[in-house]
Amino acid sequence: MSKISKKDKRRFLFWSLLILIIVSYLGVFTYNYWSKILANYQEREILEKDYENLLSTEKKLSSEATKLLDPEYVAKFAREKYMYTKDGEKIIRIPE
Repeated sequence: MSKISKKDKRRFLFWSLLILIIVSYLGVFTYNYWSKILANYQEREILEKDYENLLSTEKKLSSEATKLLDPEYVAKFAREKYMYTKDGEKIIRIPE
């Protein structure tokens, strides 16, 4: 059996440390990358919910805008909301 020289031991140690440093760097890089991906995924879910809420609000508002083009609806809306009356009508408020 041959003995391992000091030069071979140093070379082995050097390459082992180099590989360890590279693997550690890649591990840290991968961890940071995946944490950013997870944060983006969670933010995307929140934004999709907000988008759905905004779409439903838009539908309601466009429906209301379409209804406000009808003069009869506008008159009814003004009487209910702002308590306008026709001639001869009286307003009676009933508490809820």
